[in-house]
Amino acid sequence: MGDNVNRQVRLAARPTGTPGPEVWDHTSEPVPEPGEGRLVVRISHISLDPAMRGWMNAGRSYIPPVEIGAVMRALGLGEVVASQHPDFAVGDLVTGTFGVQEYAESDGEGLQKVQPSDAVPPERYLALLGMTGMTAYFGLFDVGALREGDTVVVSGAAGAVGSVVGQLAKIAGARVVGIAGGAEKCAWIVDELGFDAAIDYRSQDVGRELRTAAPDGVDVYFDNVGGEILDAVLTRLSLGARVVICGAISQYNAESAPAGPANYLSLLVNRARMQGFVVFDYADRYGDAAKELAGWLAEGRIHSREDVVEGTVDDFPDVLLRLFRGENTGKLVLRLQQA
Repeated sequence: MGDNVNRQVRLAARPTGTPGPEVWDHTSEPVPEPGEGRLVVRISHISLDPAMRGWMNAGRSYIPPVEIGAVMRALGLGEVVASQHPDFAVGDLVTGTFGVQEYAESDGEGLQKVQPSDAVPPERYLALLGMTGMTAYFGLFDVGALREGDTVVVSGAAGAVGSVVGQLAKIAGARVVGIAGGAEKCAWIVDELGFDAAIDYRSQDVGRELRTAAPDGVDVYFDNVGGEILDAVLTRLSLGARVVICGAISQYNAESAPAGPANYLSLLVNRARMQGFVVFDYADRYGDAAKELAGWLAEGRIHSREDVVEGTVDDFPDVLLRLFRGENTGKLVLRLQQA
């Protein structure tokens, strides 16, 4: 990389199914110069999130789609390398929505200063101490209305959000059952994260295993995957259960419209509710949640695992697919190699 070149990945076409190479344009342009009240960040870490797949689709959603020809939207972390902004100095480390590129210009809106340390690596600010932690926190405590003694089931339990949800539920005094893919992930969430039980959806019948793992029913189901697993858990709801719809990664690359939940009448029978949420709605409370999460982290009551891949921005399309193949454990981050 030359000192004045900014390599980028742009959305070239709306994907059908799994996004392949034809969806992306690899471009470069000069590194921007900040105008008055603006700054430039050299990006070191790019967050990879299942929500990215939805951002590629046209149509109404909680956030406008990425336009064709635009730099792909992504959360990231980096260092301020030029600034004409009164609140940001060269050398500051910041997180924000920078996109899949090496440099980003910003007016400072939405940027957060961070201070990594030996105990807190920079990528953790894209994981537990970033949007991932916020999603788990507000989804479980606000939308899920967790109570001590509840039985909580989490799908995608070895993923970025799911692994945090389970640990938060344990801190709050709940019984926690995680659903994950593969023996290694199931062992990790039980042995290292303290989940009470794990179900391997690849080799076990989820509905049958839930009868053993949650014999009194499920009070809170935190759903990251949708599809057949959602249907299976709906059959095990307790009276007054809360189903939290965070995501549906099993459906994101479907080439035809997925069927709706077949067992939704369980909501009626059990006077339960199913509610979706978007973490951005809680932005005015991020600071309070971050303090609580950081405190639990420092006390060793919660663990954050980042799955860091070293590469360049050109590696982004391939690394993204790891999410949909279930190859990541914890939070997937692309760390950019500096030339």
